[in-house]
Parts: sequence; structure tokens; C-alpha cells
Amino acid sequence: MARKKNAEVPEDDEPGLDISSLIDVTFLLLIYFLVTTTIQPREQDLKMALPAAAPSDSQPVLAPMLISVDRAGMVSVGAGSGREPLDADVENHDLPRLSERLSTYVTMAKAGGQEPVVQIFVDGEAIEQRVIDVLNALAGASVKSVTFTDVID
Repeated sequence: MARKKNAEVPEDDEPGLDISSLIDVTFLLLIYFLVTTTIQPREQDLKMALPAAAPSDSQPVLAPMLISVDRAGMVSVGAGSGREPLDADVENHDLPRLSERLSTYVTMAKAGGQEPVVQIFVDGEAIEQRVIDVLNALAGASVKSVTFTDVID
């Protein structure tokens, strides 16, 4: 009897994966992104003007003005023992003494080359109209930098 020989299949030592097309796609993507991105100027190429040091004989920094409105509607300036009551009449919405003090403060700030800064402390039970009166006085004095604070120094 004749024996059948099995066809011999060549055995690969290790299965392989052809990644040459993957490498081609990767390089194409790299070239695409290099071409499409904008080229940023380097930092040392940027023209930059550094500010000069301030002269030592400069004006001292003007402290911000603190305006307080208490629950009775009293408007005062300053903090602690230096607090000075200005306008107590709740019916007078013009706040003449505060407006006068603000104009003096704005003049001093602008003479020193600074912007006038005002902080407002309002008691939690204060009359809302009184706060609006203070804001109107600040707008009348051309004060643009106003902050509300919850702490009195």
C-alpha cells in the first residue's frame, strides 16, 4: 500500500506584522501638521520695552478713601477712631459734605498722578437709597475705581 505524504507546511518562527504602511501614514501626518501650523516667533525675537525704574523722589501712594454708611443712614469717612461723620440727613440726597471731600480727594490723587480709589463699607441694615446716594456722589466726582468691602481696618 502506498502511503500518503502530508504536504509539509513551512512553519514561521514568529508571526509578523507589516507596519511599513503605518510608518508612512505617521510621517504624512507629521508633515501635514508641520505645514499647517503657524510658526510662532521666538521669545527673544519679540520687541519688548521694559519699564524703567521709578525715580526715588516719586509721590507716596495715596491710600484709598473709606466711606461708611451705617444703619441710620449716616455717611462717614475714615476708619476706627479717625472716622469723621459727614452727612446725617437722610432726606438730603445730594450729600454736600461728601461731595466736597470727594472733590478734594480726587484733586489730590490726580496731582500725584494716581487714580482715586474708594472703598465703601455698608452696614447690613443700611437704607439702600443712601448707598445709591453715595454712588451718585462718586459718579459726580468722576471716581471710577470703587470697591465694596465688608471689613473696616
